[in-house]
Amino acid sequence: MLDGINWIGVVVAGVVGTVSGGLWFGPKTFFPLWWRLVGHEPGSTTNPGGNLSMGVVFGSTFVAQIVQAAAMAVVINLAIRAGIATSFGVVDGLIVGLVAGVGFTATAPLGHRLFGGHGFGVWALEVGNDILNCVLMGGILAYMQG
Repeated sequence: MLDGINWIGVVVAGVVGTVSGGLWFGPKTFFPLWWRLVGHEPGSTTNPGGNLSMGVVFGSTFVAQIVQAAAMAVVINLAIRAGIATSFGVVDGLIVGLVAGVGFTATAPLGHRLFGGHGFGVWALEVGNDILNCVLMGGILAYMQG
């Protein structure tokens, strides 16, 4: 199951996911809106990571991106091994990423955000990046699997 995985591709996809998240939630993009939607005032001195150091926050986020990329690589590898596809092109990877992003990554946290009182805006901003990352990872992994 793991023998057909391009681990360099997994690392590349994880790095791209981390960079994408940094750009998505950057100070000039969606961070100010997200910060306000989670209940903080612009210019607040509250640490986005709560009581955790930013090293722990960014490091944990990077590890999570690597795990997500590895899981996506396993799915692609299983599809190839099962004979569902003889190979995966970039478009196939993008589609797998979109299906995983919308079907799993976006749906799972909806209840958490709504029951936590954060509403649809926070959910949409967060899962927008999650879906994008899954699509990017799927494309990268499909490109690098061959």
